[in-house]
Amino acid sequence: MQGFWYVLAAAIGWGTTGTAQAFAPTGATPPAVGAVRLLVGGAVLLVLALSRHQLHRRGWPLAATATAIGTLAGYQLFFFAAVARTGVTTGTVVAISSAPILAGLLDALLGVRLPRSWLWSTLLAVAGSLLLVGAGSAVVVDLPGILFALGAGGSYALYTLASKELLRHQPPDAVIAVAFCGGALVLSPFLFFVDLRWLQQPQGFLVALHLGLVATALAYMLYIRGLLTLPSAAAVTVALAEPLTAATLGVVLLGEQLTFSAWCGVGLIFAGLAVFARRSTPSP
Repeated sequence: MQGFWYVLAAAIGWGTTGTAQAFAPTGATPPAVGAVRLLVGGAVLLVLALSRHQLHRRGWPLAATATAIGTLAGYQLFFFAAVARTGVTTGTVVAISSAPILAGLLDALLGVRLPRSWLWSTLLAVAGSLLLVGAGSAVVVDLPGILFALGAGGSYALYTLASKELLRHQPPDAVIAVAFCGGALVLSPFLFFVDLRWLQQPQGFLVALHLGLVATALAYMLYIRGLLTLPSAAAVTVALAEPLTAATLGVVLLGEQLTFSAWCGVGLIFAGLAVFARRSTPSP
């Protein structure tokens, strides 16, 4: 049950990303924000792991390490490519809703026994995410864009699976430090092609700090600890609280209005999380 709360807290941290970007100065494009987020978060995680002397251990499985690094970087590329072709709504909906399903299929192929609550909570939360993220928006169907979004969802699922394998050999802080630093190195060439002048403004600098420290370093530290006790598919399902957080902050801080179908989506996500939490709580 502790893993549930870790992942839920991580999802809340991720859910602040969109609101933070809304406060960023002009010129802070999604690729630039994504690259800076990985760079700042990766640096913080590396310093933290080094200060705790967690990177001197041997025994890093090559396949799992390469997969964690590659999928972390790949998610950024797939997601931004999907958004560019299909728009924010369709790209986000497909990526978010496909991740727990793909994670469940991967766990099933590996013979992992999922909690009984996983199927119902996933169906409720995915349906809620579809309503919440897509409410009132035009759906753009672009086959390459949809495939890119599925690639983002698959990357997220594979990253979670690879991280769980690495946790069998390495401490949590070391796992995320290596994954993020590796992902930042893979994406570092893109820093030469994005405008970073917005970082010179105080508001832009604060946004970058929040994204790197809270929405990346802290959130992934919580998420990796949740993976110590939750199956991969279950963790990805609980992380669907991210769009719920984003919608709540949009209403409270940005003055956004939710449609009736969006509020129904909020209710379904709450129901899915409640089902998972209730069924996962041991009986006294």
